[in-house]
Amino acid sequence: MRYEKGRKDATRQRIMEVAAERFRSDGIAASGLAAIMGDAGLTNGAFYPHFQSKGDLVRESLAAAMDDQSNLLREIIAAGGMEAAIAAYLSPEHRDNPGTGCTLAALLPELARQPLDTRSVCSERFLDAVREIASALPPDARDPEAVTLGIYATLIGTLQLARAVNGTALSDRILAAGADAARELVCRGLGDRA
Repeated sequence: MRYEKGRKDATRQRIMEVAAERFRSDGIAASGLAAIMGDAGLTNGAFYPHFQSKGDLVRESLAAAMDDQSNLLREIIAAGGMEAAIAAYLSPEHRDNPGTGCTLAALLPELARQPLDTRSVCSERFLDAVREIASALPPDARDPEAVTLGIYATLIGTLQLARAVNGTALSDRILAAGADAARELVCRGLGDRA
């Protein structure tokens, strides 16, 4: 039986989207191929025409998710600057929805245990996001990339801590404190001109 042109690409894209969401919400190790394929509305046998292994799926789906996040970050910064980016990243909505949120905040410990090729792809995407944030700082900012690394580390760590105690008042306090710390890093990078 022949299928219309583009169906294979659309199916592959669907598998990657479902996998990225499941990996971020449940973890890589806890996400089996059968569940991913079931969520995508496909059988297990439909996996192998698209990917050679779960490792390939992890690498490709997380890279695509990180690209999407970088594009969203670019749009947020263009519309509202760094303040909007900090507010969106450390929002209760982002905290409460890891499946559609930042890949790094959801998966850092597991990513550290992935093969080098997967870690390399994620590192490249991370540096792309760092450059995106750094480009939003004024051109005369002191070492924009270093400032951005500090901001990003603060954002990720804050989100991880807030998720760890989600459902408590402490979670909201962590989000607010992290946002204040990220804003302070922006100000320091601008020589207190922000």
